[in-house]
Formats: sequence, structure tokens, C-alpha cells
Amino acid sequence: MSVYLHCLSHSPLVGLVDPTPEVLAEIDATFSAARERIARFDPELVFLFAPDHYNGFFYDVMPSFCIGMAAEALGDFGSAAGALDVPLELAQDCASAVLQAGVDAAVSYRMQVDHGFAQPLELLLGGLDQCPVIPVFINAVAKPLPSFQRARLLGEAIGQYTKSLNKRVLFIGSGGLSHQPPVPELATANAQIADRLMGSGRSLAAPEREARQQRVILAARRFVEDQASLHPLNPEWDQRFLTLLAEDRFVELDYLDNEQLSETAGKSTHEVKTWVAAFAALSMFGPYQTTDAYYREIPEWIAGFGSISAQPYSAI
Repeated sequence: MSVYLHCLSHSPLVGLVDPTPEVLAEIDATFSAARERIARFDPELVFLFAPDHYNGFFYDVMPSFCIGMAAEALGDFGSAAGALDVPLELAQDCASAVLQAGVDAAVSYRMQVDHGFAQPLELLLGGLDQCPVIPVFINAVAKPLPSFQRARLLGEAIGQYTKSLNKRVLFIGSGGLSHQPPVPELATANAQIADRLMGSGRSLAAPEREARQQRVILAARRFVEDQASLHPLNPEWDQRFLTLLAEDRFVELDYLDNEQLSETAGKSTHEVKTWVAAFAALSMFGPYQTTDAYYREIPEWIAGFGSISAQPYSAI
């Protein structure tokens, strides 16, 4: 068997509030090259670590981690909609192996996912159903949040399970880097928003969903004009994070407090735990080398935007 990894940022604002054509061309070239590398690797199975943005997971039941036995993308912000190709028996076996490894992960036979899952499948594989995929949700917005250590242990458990498979496996981490878009919080929400966070947001009427999306678009436009209107991006933290991944030192993040991360890089930066889980899975196959790292601050997408690939030295 063999493994490959690609981690990337996502943004619901792609195509809605875009940077300059020169920057877009740079990003398109980055993803085009990643698609070509992945196509050459020709994965037979994908493990996709991604968050949610109160589209599929709510406070009626909010797990730290959830492994999908089946999944449907809802198509928010114009992202792809439809069923993911989830191999049921493999997903069930993976969930059992993760629990046996001491990591408590929920399972869902009706997982609903948003752009955080759909975008990487579109960008890197060409669609939602181009390759069998096991979706792995990591809670990155709803307190209480899992720690970096728990995300790492989840990834290690999945990596160990993957070693039992005779397949070419691609690990994808989707999220981050530094950013804090206008995501509501239960502690400060009014009654209507609190009800949505509790679960009624699963079935938003089309006008309500559109109004929600327009609020994010407006916030992005304001952020481009005034970067004090939201939590500022933190390229210094982002670059340090990328260095920890490249040097196989991400275990150092075990000691980073959740509140400290929120204050330093923004409350949605917890999405980088998907990258940590993916790299932890890869690390179960021995020392690795990162390649093709890309980073840029993109205020139009309210994001420190990054992309990186990796594979074990034994495969080079």
C-alpha cells in the first residue's frame, strides 16, 4: 500500500469576493499542480478531515469527532451538492478501530456536510463522487472544542487503521489557517440564532440561507476595506504552523490552549486541527517530506490561505 497527503484551506467566498486576477491565477496554478500530483498517485480511498460551519452539526448533539457512514453535501455558497461515495464497510471498520484505539468518535449514517468537505473534493479530485471517501468531521467552532492532542490521536488511530488496508490512500485536511469570519456563538446569540444553532438550522428556507450567505459576503467586503472589522489574519502564526508540520513537530501543538489559539489567530483557526489529524495519520507510515507549500493572506476570503503536500520518504 502507499499513502499521500494534501492539506488546503477552503473558503465559501471563492467566486463571490475574489482577490485580484493575478492572485487567483497563482492559486489556480497551485491547485492544478496538486490535482496532477494526486492524479498520478491515483488514490483508491480518501480520508477527508474537515470541519462544519453549523450546516450539518448542531448543538442538539455536537460531537468532537464524527466518522461518516454515508454523507450528503448540501451545496452552500454554490459548492457541489449531492452524495459522497462512502464505502460503508470500510467506514464501519475504521470507526471500530478508532474506538479500540481509545479515541471517542461518533458515527453518522446521515452526515450532512458543507463547503468544508465539498471544496477539496471538487478542487483536488474533480467532484464529490470521483473516489471512495470516508468523511471525518472535527468540531472547530462549537465550544467545548477538542484539543490539538485529541485531534492528533484521532489522526494516529486512523493512520494505524489505514496500515491494515492494501490500498493507495490519500489523506486530505481541509481548513484554516488564521481567520475569524462572522460565525455565531451560542453564548452571545439571540433566541432566533440560538434556536438555529440548536438544530433548526438544518432546514433553513432558501431565503434565510441566502440572507446568511449575504451577511458573510458583506463582512468579507468590509474586511478588505478595514481589516480591523474582524479579527486580523496572523501570517506569522500561519508560517510557524506550516513549519511545525514540515519538520514533523506538530506534537508541540498539544500544549497550545484553545483560548490562546483563538486570541492569537482567530476563533476559526481551530480548523487547522484537520491538518494536524491528516499529518498524524501520515506520520504512522514513518518520516515524511512536505512539498509544494503555498501561503498567502487573502482578506477577500477572510483567510490565511495555504496548501501543502507530503508523502513518506520511503515513497520518494
